[in-house]
Amino acid sequence: MESAADACIIRLSDDIAIVQSLDFFTPIVDDPFEFGQIAAANSLSDLYAVGARPLTAMNIVCFPLKQQSSQVLKEILRGGVEKVHEAGALLAGGHSVEDKEPKYGLSVTGIVHPDKFLSNSGARAGDVLVLTKPIGTGILATAHKAGLLDHKDLQHMIGVMKRLNKNASEAMLKAGASAATDITGFGLAGHGLEMALASRCLLRIRASKVPIFHNALDLLKMGMIPEGDYANRKFCSRLVRISEGVDQDMQVLMFDAQTSGGLLISLPRERLDILLKGLAEGGDEAAVIGEVMEGAPGVEILP
Repeated sequence: MESAADACIIRLSDDIAIVQSLDFFTPIVDDPFEFGQIAAANSLSDLYAVGARPLTAMNIVCFPLKQQSSQVLKEILRGGVEKVHEAGALLAGGHSVEDKEPKYGLSVTGIVHPDKFLSNSGARAGDVLVLTKPIGTGILATAHKAGLLDHKDLQHMIGVMKRLNKNASEAMLKAGASAATDITGFGLAGHGLEMALASRCLLRIRASKVPIFHNALDLLKMGMIPEGDYANRKFCSRLVRISEGVDQDMQVLMFDAQTSGGLLISLPRERLDILLKGLAEGGDEAAVIGEVMEGAPGVEILP
């Protein structure tokens, strides 16, 4: 496991490598079934980021049984297993502990050809950058907790978060992508920086091309900013250069921590049409947001 890799990949034979990852977190939405779906999709995303096929999953559960109904827990687990089955994998058990606050996620295992997986270290100068989901879930989730998120916007966010990155993963493999990572807790700029450092290149992102959730900027202006977004920006500040022409609110959004975000894919420009076609056929959104350049490793954000 190197360069802030998305998953652990271990070669078992000449044509099989095992891929493992895990993730879990506290509820981001009120409905327990939808929370289970989102948490499972988020956990599976690390496998999809490297082009692996999920095989098994195990539940990771923390739950206050003395304070909440067991029916809530059943709904969380039902949401999780639905997504595991949608991924074509098998739920093989898990472990639970009693805790004051619910937490849920999965430990996931998959397989990939040891010579054909993607990592965040393969981006090359001349590649274009494609993002498969909009950003802004951290802002919207914060607004939801404050009772300020419109119901329509909430449902759209939930729909995007619980969508598997399965089709996007298959499309990038078919297109011959160079590198990929999924956008989660460090935000677009943070995970882009990981790719830049691992690939030893410069990622140039055009802020005006980055897809964002409806009303995310308006809610950001109201102060609906997760604490983690400030930490992300501070941590990345030395190697993420932002042009003065980029709107101040959009600068903040570039560091917004995502839950079950999309894939950031780097691929040769001549392969772009193949990727966009594959994404569209599977119902995935896609935006070309920048390019990979020669230069000192880092991220440059332009208007």
